[in-house]
Amino acid sequence: MRIALLTYSTKPRGGVVHTLNLAEALSRLGADVTVWSLARGGDDGFFRTVDPAVTQRLIPFADVDDETITERIIRSIDTLRAGFTPDNYDIVHAQDCISANAVGTCIRTIHHLDAFTTPILVECHEKAVVNPYARICVSRAVADEVHAGWGLTPAVIPNGVDYQRFADAAESPDADAARQEWRDRLGRYILAVGGIEPRKGSIDLLKAYAFVRQTDPDLKLVFAGGETLFDYRDYRTEFERRQAELGVEPIVLGAVDDDMLPALVAAAEVFAFPSTKEGFGLAAMEALAAGRPVVARELPILREVFGNTVTYAADVPALAAQLLAARTPDPTRRDDGRALARSLTWDAAARAHLDFYRIHPLPR
Repeated sequence: MRIALLTYSTKPRGGVVHTLNLAEALSRLGADVTVWSLARGGDDGFFRTVDPAVTQRLIPFADVDDETITERIIRSIDTLRAGFTPDNYDIVHAQDCISANAVGTCIRTIHHLDAFTTPILVECHEKAVVNPYARICVSRAVADEVHAGWGLTPAVIPNGVDYQRFADAAESPDADAARQEWRDRLGRYILAVGGIEPRKGSIDLLKAYAFVRQTDPDLKLVFAGGETLFDYRDYRTEFERRQAELGVEPIVLGAVDDDMLPALVAAAEVFAFPSTKEGFGLAAMEALAAGRPVVARELPILREVFGNTVTYAADVPALAAQLLAARTPDPTRRDDGRALARSLTWDAAARAHLDFYRIHPLPR
């Protein structure tokens, strides 16, 4: 089976991580997989090494100064549309709104639903839900949102997690030095991965941390990750204003080299996941694989995916209280979290995708 998987970026965002892991797992099962992407910012490859069994087709996409987010998204769609060649694929599978709009006839994975106000972006979002001939969601909660909004019934195929990679970072003696290097650099820390943006609840976490440090002034707050298609400069300005107002100084690492990320996660005292909207929560699942306590936003989707393996907080005071409580190890929750992460494999996700592809071939 010849499969084209399409994503919008070469940067380490959740949907891109999903695409690469799925591509490699499909390839291990014997599929002929090509990943198509825009190569943003002059990138000549993805943020990590990709199994050479997976073909990569990267379309140059240069940065343009003073481009609005609407202009950038439209240019992204047009550039990917112009560069993509069908090549007699049996399956064309888009992983986001941009690639779904670019290629037209496709399967679409709806990782989560966005809320736009700009008419052009609203139209792009609508088309990317309605126009694909088949749909997949990574959780039942998102599939239910799609059904409630459009009367459509996507299949549900959960994400996998690279369990061993993060478990080894926490337990392998070979990783001791890498963990210690992060602790020497950062001290004791709460970690959030995903950048500073509204959907990640970054300002709520900042406010909760202001409460936390009153009890534990030596505990740092660290943000890792970044690069999104959207322009969050206003949110970042508000984040910095609140930071000054609260008198706290989080450590903002930005994008972290993929080889160093597991040790960063494994060395954290607590993993914070206060997202206001998610489709699955892959970064938090990786933290569970590393045996880290996770404090998550009280959301139905996260309850569905994580059950009792994490603790939940509905507001800033509860988030602060749970972050403080999570410093005390809970061996039962830790073991349950590791078992959950271990149970979710990319090979299982790939097999479910192949079953789906067989009954939803590309219309000719």
